[in-house]
Amino acid sequence: MPLRIPNQLPAIDILKRENIFVMDDLRAHAQDIRPLRIAILNLMPLKITTETDLIRLLSNTPLQLDISFMKLKSHTPKNTPIEHMMMFYRDFESMRDQRFDGMIITGAPVEQLSYEQVSYWPEVSEIIMWARTHVTSTLYLCWAAQAGLYLHYGIRKYPLKEKMFGVFPQRKNVPQLPIFRGFDDVFYMPHSRHSEVRREDILAHPELTIISESEASGVGMVMARGGREFYITGHPEYAPDTLDKEYRRDRDIRDDVRIPVNYYPNDDPSLTPQVQWRAHANLLYSNWINYYVYQETPYNIDEIE
Repeated sequence: MPLRIPNQLPAIDILKRENIFVMDDLRAHAQDIRPLRIAILNLMPLKITTETDLIRLLSNTPLQLDISFMKLKSHTPKNTPIEHMMMFYRDFESMRDQRFDGMIITGAPVEQLSYEQVSYWPEVSEIIMWARTHVTSTLYLCWAAQAGLYLHYGIRKYPLKEKMFGVFPQRKNVPQLPIFRGFDDVFYMPHSRHSEVRREDILAHPELTIISESEASGVGMVMARGGREFYITGHPEYAPDTLDKEYRRDRDIRDDVRIPVNYYPNDDPSLTPQVQWRAHANLLYSNWINYYVYQETPYNIDEIE
C-alpha cells in the first residue's frame, strides 16, 4: 500500500526488510488522489513496536492511506524516547478540529485499574466521544474496546481469575458481514488481558452485535452503528514474537506465569512460536479499510457526521 507516513519513522526500514511495500511521504505526495486519513491513538507502552505492527497490516491494500499518530497531553510514555514522540506524534488538541476516515485506538497496560483510576481517562474519554462525530469507522483494540463499550453503553469489565493469555479460536456469528470476507469458518486471535466483558451484558443492548466469540476466550468482536465502531477484545495486530516477549518478561519477574495457550509447539517455550492468526489479521484490516472506511466515507471529508 502507498502509505503516507513520516519519512524517518523506524517502521519504514523494518517493513522494507520484510519486503513489504511502504511509500514514504515524499513519494505519496506526488500521487494525485485523496488518501484515506487514518488516525492512530497508540496507548501501548512500546510505541515503535505497535506502530510497526499496525502499519504492517494497513499496508495490505492498494488504497493510499495518510497515517497520523495521536498522543495524549495528559500522559508521558516511559518506554519510548521523548524525541520519537515529538517527531512523529501530535497532541489530540492539535487534531480535534480535523476529521478522519478511520481511526484505531490501541490497548493499554491499565486494565487492572478501574477506568476512573487511570490518570489519562478524562482525555481518552473525550477522544472516544470525539471519534463518533469526526471519524467514519473506528477500531477499538483490547483495553480500548472495553473502555469504548463502557463509555458508550455502560458495559462494565470483570477481572479474570487468570490472565487470558495465548492464541484462541474464534467463530463468526454473522459470517456474511463484509468484515469477514475471505475468512475461514474458524480463525485465531491472540489475547493478553486480565479482564473481560461479558456476553449477557452486551446482548442487553440491541444496538450491539457480537460478531465473533470463542468458548475459550469469550467475546471476540462486537460491532455497533453498522460498522462505524468495532470493538475487538484481542490483539490481531500482534507480531509472531509478541506473546513470547511478554511471557519471558513476566517469567523473569514472577514464578506463577503460565505458558501462552496454543502458541508454542508442544507448549515448549524453547521452540519457535506457531503463527496461526497472521492471514486473518491481514484480511480483517484490509476488509475494514475497504468496506467500512473507503466505501462509506464521503469524498469531502468535512461531511463526516
